[in-house]
Amino acid sequence: MEPAGQAEHAGGAADGRRGDEVLVYTRTTGYRHDSIPAGAAALADLARAAGLRPEITEDPGAFAPARLARCAAVVLLSTTGTILTDAGRAAFEAYVRDGGGVLAVHAAANAEPDWPFYGELLGTRFDGHPEIQPGVVCAEDPGHPAMAALPDRWEWTDEWYNFTANPRATGVRVLARADETSYRGGTLGADHPLVWCREAAPGRGRVLFTALGHAIEAYADPAFRSHLAGALGWVTHTG
Repeated sequence: MEPAGQAEHAGGAADGRRGDEVLVYTRTTGYRHDSIPAGAAALADLARAAGLRPEITEDPGAFAPARLARCAAVVLLSTTGTILTDAGRAAFEAYVRDGGGVLAVHAAANAEPDWPFYGELLGTRFDGHPEIQPGVVCAEDPGHPAMAALPDRWEWTDEWYNFTANPRATGVRVLARADETSYRGGTLGADHPLVWCREAAPGRGRVLFTALGHAIEAYADPAFRSHLAGALGWVTHTG
């Protein structure tokens, strides 16, 4: 590792960036998606394209203050169940509060079910899904980098996650929602957020969640990869 810039990493750069690494974390203690390897490879490719250095790991020991200080972002890729130790939770919370970026993908909404901080960070929790089927994603904030390459109404096939509550009530910036009339099994009605973001620290600490990304083939799809690339660029201040 290069020693240069350690002071910047520890306290956050003026533009919100920290280190130049992306930690792609894929640990599961509950259901495990078979798309995780494809997703991890795609996110590593997108990180490198953004000039960042990816590391894919399932080791909870990676959530240590010195390690996280080198990270522009942590990606939680379809993580489920309890994925962090108590020490890891403390390090991750400090990282977020100090301006670290977080990209939470798909089943990450079903991680750390008994940790209040994590639930507050995302704004809601996973609450089941109907069968995999085609539907429509409606762009609500098309100017956001995560949505910029997508049409206003995007036909997509996924699990169409339901949530315990509408995260909009927690002050998140909703980027896209599901059109529940386009598929079966939605539970939130006309306002069903699917993609949203927030700043956990003023001007820094960017967090973005996308409910999409169930299938292996999603991670080879150009539109979905553009979605992830924009999301990663936003949380790392690189795009």
